[in-house]
Amino acid sequence: MALKYPCRQFKEVIKWGFTSREDTNYTYDLSADNILYMAHFIATVTGKSHKEILNYFDEIQNNQELKEHIQKETAKSPLGRFADKKVRFGRRLGWYAFVRVLKPKVVIETGIDKGLGSVLLCSALLKNKEEGFVGKYYGTDINPQAGYLLTGKYKESGEILYGDSIESLRKFNEPIDLFINDSDHSHEYEYQEYKTILPLLNDQSVLLSDNAEISNKLALFSQETNRKFLFFKEEPIKHWYPGSGIGVSFK
Repeated sequence: MALKYPCRQFKEVIKWGFTSREDTNYTYDLSADNILYMAHFIATVTGKSHKEILNYFDEIQNNQELKEHIQKETAKSPLGRFADKKVRFGRRLGWYAFVRVLKPKVVIETGIDKGLGSVLLCSALLKNKEEGFVGKYYGTDINPQAGYLLTGKYKESGEILYGDSIESLRKFNEPIDLFINDSDHSHEYEYQEYKTILPLLNDQSVLLSDNAEISNKLALFSQETNRKFLFFKEEPIKHWYPGSGIGVSFK
């Protein structure tokens, strides 16, 4: 009985080894139940209905223009050989929904890699702009080749600050509405990012951690600053990786 679980995972490892080109920042789809749970999770944080959140999930999943943009830019980039052709958003569906619900003026994501989160977040900001809510995305990354997906119309709503993320955050002086930590995954570095942006937060600011499945730093930061904390765990399908999640800090 016990062996059937690692055997099932090993089967997915074999399939992945022959079909995927990704060796980091794995992408995958989530189970239908997991997507439903994520919708209820975000609804609880934002005070919206889970049906509204599910509509935002459908909105981004049916955005063929964005998916074609990602596929085209991936094929053009020298780093594209490390990315799969199929576009899968996983927990980033939740990032998109947070932007659509909160209508933030400033979104920051630290650690952007290829820029999959970047274009998804900028796509949400463009949708908000159509509704009269203007916002700007800032991504940070120490790798000068990072963010190759952020081109075209999506770059109109965002820019990348290259260099050490904490140094970039120290120079930043605008109030932050939505902050996503996804850079250096050392626990202390993550915590220092939160401490650095503290003066730029207000009661409406929401912080997301892409590291919360292995780090308690956002929960501890929330405890220290009188904020609430919740965690959502991903459930990937047809992939060996057990999934990451979304940690969220909010008032």
